[in-house]
Amino acid sequence: MKTLKNRTLLTLTAGVAMALSAGANAVETLKLAHFVAPAHVVNSAIVYPLKEGVEEQTNGELKINVYPGGELGSGPKEQYPRVLQGVADIVWGIPGYTSSQFKKSMVVEMPGAIPEGMHGYEMLWNAYDEHLKSEFPGTKPLALWTSEPSIFIMKDKEIHNPADLEGLKIRVSGEMTAALIDAYGGTPVQMPAGEVYNALQTGLIDGLVTGASAVNDFKLDEVANVYSVGAPLGHIMFYLAMNQKKYASLSPEFQQAIDDNSGMKLSRSGEQGWNERANETLKALREDPDNTVIELSDKEIAKFEAIADTFRKQRLADKGTEDVLNAMRGE
Repeated sequence: MKTLKNRTLLTLTAGVAMALSAGANAVETLKLAHFVAPAHVVNSAIVYPLKEGVEEQTNGELKINVYPGGELGSGPKEQYPRVLQGVADIVWGIPGYTSSQFKKSMVVEMPGAIPEGMHGYEMLWNAYDEHLKSEFPGTKPLALWTSEPSIFIMKDKEIHNPADLEGLKIRVSGEMTAALIDAYGGTPVQMPAGEVYNALQTGLIDGLVTGASAVNDFKLDEVANVYSVGAPLGHIMFYLAMNQKKYASLSPEFQQAIDDNSGMKLSRSGEQGWNERANETLKALREDPDNTVIELSDKEIAKFEAIADTFRKQRLADKGTEDVLNAMRGE
C-alpha cells in the first residue's frame, strides 16, 4: 500500500513538473489583421518589422500571426471595433475611414501641417499623451505615422490648378481631405481604397487624391493615366493598434518585446517605407510613355496654396485645434 502511495505521489509530482515546464515554454500567439494584399507596403514597412523583431527577441515564444486581406473580417471601417472586440489582437487602420473618432489626430493630414524638416510620425507622438490618447480608447497604439504627400491620380483629366477640378468627382479617404477638395472646387467622394479601381474604371469617379504608393499597391496604373504632382493635398495618417487588455495580459518580458519593437521606431519604419514606395512608383510612372505626369509649376502650386492656407487656418479655428497642431510641432 505504501509503495502504491509513493508511486502515485511520484506520478503526481512528475505531472505537475511537466505542466509547469510546459507552461514556462508555452508559445503565445497574437493575431494581427489588416485589409490589404500581402504585397502592400504595410507588410514590409510595419507588419514584418514588428513580427520579426518580437519573435526574435522572445526566441519565438511570442508569435504574431498575420491575417491579410480581411481574413478576420472584411471592411476597413470596422478595424477599430475588431481590435476592441478581440477578433484581432492588433490591427492596421486608417483614421480617415472613421473621421469623427480622430478629429485631433487628423490635424496632421492638413495641407501645410507638417513643416519643413519634420516628419508626420514625430508630430503624432509629440502630441499623443496630451491630446491624442483619448482618441484611442481600449487600445495601445504601436505605430502612428503618415504617408508621403498626396497627389492627383486621374483618368483622362489634367489638373493644373483648382479651376480644373470644377465638376469632377474626386475620391478621398477621409473627411478632412473631402473638405479640402470641396474648397478647391471639386466634388469629394469618400470610399475605401479597395473600391477605387472599379470606381475609376467605370467612371463613378474622375480621379482620386492619395499618395503615389497607392498606385502600385492597388494597381491603379491600369485604370489611371494622368498624375499631377506638387499641389498641397496633405498626407494620410495611419495607426497600428493593439487591444489594451491583451497587452496587459502578457508577461513583462513579452510586453517589453512589444515595446522595444514598436512606438517611434516602428512608426519611422512605416513612414520611410511609404515614401520609398512612392518614389519608386513615381519614377516608374514618369518612365512609362502611356502616362502623363504633370509637375506643377510654382505659379500653379501657388494657386492651390492660397486656398489651402485659408482652409487650414479656418479649420483649425473652427475645430479649436490650434493647440493640437502646436503640440505636434513641439511649440
